[in-house]
Amino acid sequence: MRAFLFAALVVAACGSDKSTTPSKATPAPTPVVAPTQPAAAPKVAQQEKPAAKSESSVASAEKPTQPMAGPPPGGHDFTAEGRALFIVGACGEGTSEEANAVPAARRKQHCDVVNKAQSDYADKWVKKAHAFFVDKVPKDAPKTVVYPFAGGDLSTALTVYPDATEITTLSLEPAGDPRTLAALKGNDLDEAMHKVEFELKWLYRVNFSNTLNMIDAMRGGHLPTQLIFGLSALKVHGYELVSLRYFSIQDDGSIHYLDDADIAKAPAPTAAKSAQERNMVFANAEVQFKKQGGGEIQVWRHIRANLGNETSKGIGKGLKDDPRVLKHLEAKGKIAGMTKAASYLLSWDSFSLMRNYLVDHVVWMVSDATGVAPKWGKKAGFEYETYGTFEAPHIDAGNGISTDWKQEFAAEPKRSLAFRFGYYDKKFRNHLVIMKKKA
Repeated sequence: MRAFLFAALVVAACGSDKSTTPSKATPAPTPVVAPTQPAAAPKVAQQEKPAAKSESSVASAEKPTQPMAGPPPGGHDFTAEGRALFIVGACGEGTSEEANAVPAARRKQHCDVVNKAQSDYADKWVKKAHAFFVDKVPKDAPKTVVYPFAGGDLSTALTVYPDATEITTLSLEPAGDPRTLAALKGNDLDEAMHKVEFELKWLYRVNFSNTLNMIDAMRGGHLPTQLIFGLSALKVHGYELVSLRYFSIQDDGSIHYLDDADIAKAPAPTAAKSAQERNMVFANAEVQFKKQGGGEIQVWRHIRANLGNETSKGIGKGLKDDPRVLKHLEAKGKIAGMTKAASYLLSWDSFSLMRNYLVDHVVWMVSDATGVAPKWGKKAGFEYETYGTFEAPHIDAGNGISTDWKQEFAAEPKRSLAFRFGYYDKKFRNHLVIMKKKA
């Protein structure tokens, strides 16, 4: 049982499924995509004050965090490295001396692969999904978004919430060391770029991440793969990077931006054998971005965290032993939420703290059947709207909550779904769930 729990923790925290390439008997997942250009961002609505916390919640500050109007004060500025990674890793537009450190021929080879993956994904999934969500997400939904078990998937959050002022993704994977692009040479650079190409193509083909590969690519990757995935999302959705900082979370949930003294503790970027150690120093990243050619500053923060209640060897302290992440999230007040391909962990008692956080703070949330199930949501005053078909989960981790979801889908009107959102069901059919507070 312990071994199974560890595997499930790893799977879900990556926002992914343990299944990889389907067997011959299993139909390959159909890629899905929606609009290339997200809708113009409306004016930001003022956030509501935080609601009362449940007994299982962690006490927090009353004021929601607000995105900053420019680069944050203090901390080491990694914007130059971020722009180079945007140009080289994510194949975005721009010029950079750091990007020129990678030979032009190698950059072209890499970007021929990445540009095609991005273009196919935008045409086949983003267009369809955006057209769906632009009519579904309420105009007065909170502009602060929290996406647990996100893996490397900032892109779906931008598809659903293009006008969010602040998006927080959480998973087991660190953002990664941004210093390595300038340090890698020859075969080491080739290997690192091939890994990015492979994992990005997989993410955009099936719309969730392959956990076993993510462990290697993001925790031990020579390039900051998690960060590059986020930068690729910015490129796909027509944004440009404004600033890049790294941070840690303090005991009260506040942010400390890593300064020169913090960075000096990290192994050298050329120390290949310490890649995991280096990447964990650079676990949490903050990217400020805006629409190309103008627009308001928006913020994406990625936090590396064990979202289970208990501490787990190889994964880190759980939310009971280390409540800093919950304190940070609770300080945001009311939020819009999302999750998908999360291995059904929100239905496990061992993830009740994260589930209770969502129940206490979400106003509107989208998920597949790995979200907050009706047995918890309806008691807290939520109503559900289902799309597609769900009869049973395609992995055993969802068996405990399968009946609850099956009954909810059966009770709802039949609504079609033209794209895949996270997992399919046991018969490879798409499904999606909207959970919203009753008026």
